[in-house]
Amino acid sequence: MNRPCSISDTRIAGVLLAGGKSSRFGGEKAIALFGGKTLMEVVALAFKDLPKFAVSAQPASAAAARGHAWGVSVLSDDVSAPAGPLTGVAAGLDWAKREGFDFIATAPCDAPLLPGDFVQRLADGIGAAPAAYAVTCQGEHPLCALWRVDLLEPLKARLDAGEHPAARAFLREIGAAVIHFDDANAFANANTADALAELERGA
Repeated sequence: MNRPCSISDTRIAGVLLAGGKSSRFGGEKAIALFGGKTLMEVVALAFKDLPKFAVSAQPASAAAARGHAWGVSVLSDDVSAPAGPLTGVAAGLDWAKREGFDFIATAPCDAPLLPGDFVQRLADGIGAAPAAYAVTCQGEHPLCALWRVDLLEPLKARLDAGEHPAARAFLREIGAAVIHFDDANAFANANTADALAELERGA
């Protein structure tokens, strides 16, 4: 039986998802400034209570360079796998399994307003489910999630078959726990430079 997990457990590691192409942003989103800090630096604070976190980033990117400068593991997607965020999640699960963790908490680099307790809330609500993810009145946030490392093999099998399912569809399919958060704005994404400026004005 799976016992309740806690953010204080050393069994949970963080993975900052910063490997997107930022095609709508006009530059590398992860290093855009928000409140005088890079987006990835702000979002990484969500993992401050975890024993370890890694950065998922494209090789030779500024995000990868920043991760190396921090002294954390920098994970690259399997080049033979279809492009998409779940490929980054799979890389994170593989890393966490090798490091001896049982869970990874993921967050996209463009969500600078994440609540400080979001990982704890996911850990509190996951129960025996294979994963847990955030939902607000404005929709699902499948990359703000907690994943068991046991998901590595089934996810990798899907990716190895050349399929990249939508993250929310995959989470529903595996029976992930849905964790409701009241503050929808806390999970807002800065998909464009204008959206980032708007989030900063409202912060």
